[in-house]
Amino acid sequence: MKKVTVFTKNNCMQCKMTKKFLAAHNIAFEEKNININPEYVDYLKDQGFQAVPVVEINGESSIAGFRPDALKQLAV
Repeated sequence: MKKVTVFTKNNCMQCKMTKKFLAAHNIAFEEKNININPEYVDYLKDQGFQAVPVVEINGESSIAGFRPDALKQLAV
């Protein structure tokens, strides 16, 4: 089973859409909010990201932004 982590922030429409999409497709995920835990900001910057949402799969590959086309692949 894939371990899916979603990095989000408060009041982020793309973050909400990403979480809603994953939930609707029964894809379990762990949410890490950068407003609650600012240390994730440095982690994401080190990975080359400047915005959320970032969906990390198995701690390896990542999807930036709300990308239903890419997120559908997780449901397979």
